Amino acid sequence: MGIIMKKLEDFGLLVARILMPVLFIYAGWGKISDYAGTQQYMVAMGVPGFFLPLTILLEFGGGLAILFGFLTRFTALFIAAFTLLTAFIFHTDFAQGVNSLMFMKNLSIAGGFLLLGITGAGAFSIDRLLGKKW
Repeated sequence: MGIIMKKLEDFGLLVARILMPVLFIYAGWGKISDYAGTQQYMVAMGVPGFFLPLTILLEFGGGLAILFGFLTRFTALFIAAFTLLTAFIFHTDFAQGVNSLMFMKNLSIAGGFLLLGITGAGAFSIDRLLGKKW
């Protein structure tokens, strides 16, 4: 029974790693595609525009790293922290109904990445191929 549960756990971690970064890869690519517009929005929200390359690196690059299971624990913890930070910077105007939902969405996403940061990537990952626990 233990072997079956381990295989299910590894398969579940693979599915989670496929599903979790989709939003980040898509958002990172969108920021690359509309760099100037994204930078203007960030500045309007009080975030210096020079943070945009780091944001793209974390969203797009970090999303791909999670997808392939590379530096998984490290990257997942950074994405969790980033997601909490963006919730508090961009989604605390609860007078706008969508912000309440976006804030809670960010909390849920951060929780998932925190869990991935604790558990690691599982068997089907670059981390496992390299013998790293990161």
